[in-house]
Amino acid sequence: MIALFVLAIALAMDAFAVSVCQGAAARHGWREALRMGGAFGLAQGVMPALGWAFGVALAGIIEAIDHWIAFVLLGILGAKMIYEGFRPDNGQPCNALDGRALFTAAVATSIDAAAAGVTLPTLGLPVVLSCVVIAIVTGVLCVLGVLTGARLGQQIGKRAEIVGGLVLIALGTHTLGQHLGWF
Repeated sequence: MIALFVLAIALAMDAFAVSVCQGAAARHGWREALRMGGAFGLAQGVMPALGWAFGVALAGIIEAIDHWIAFVLLGILGAKMIYEGFRPDNGQPCNALDGRALFTAAVATSIDAAAAGVTLPTLGLPVVLSCVVIAIVTGVLCVLGVLTGARLGQQIGKRAEIVGGLVLIALGTHTLGQHLGWF
């Protein structure tokens, strides 16, 4: 269960970073924080289920190499998040997210959750429970992100992406290590 919470937090970091940016850009309050938390949480909860369904469809092929898939996918996703965290933002303020833009951002930040969904069976927990936990953790972190961003600014968002990327790489390495008998 701890691995699930760690995964959920790591997957939420890009959505958290966007939420912090939104809070910093417009000094949003509770209503906007709840709206963003709901949108990002829903997307982060649905996408792992889609990834898991894809994995189930190819279960016979994937079962023998699932630990390698987890290692590679989580490693790539982690590296991407670290890269985004170090990439300069050129001092551009965040665009306000509402309607279609919020939907697009929620889906875009949850694509990594779809890829991670393929690896959910390696956690040994029910997929529905895993998706609900990922959704709730993301929603809560995004609410906190908007409120934190309104107080502290955009810089914390970049750091969150870097930490989230490192955690994803560590989870992938841990999964591979367990299957290969390293741990």
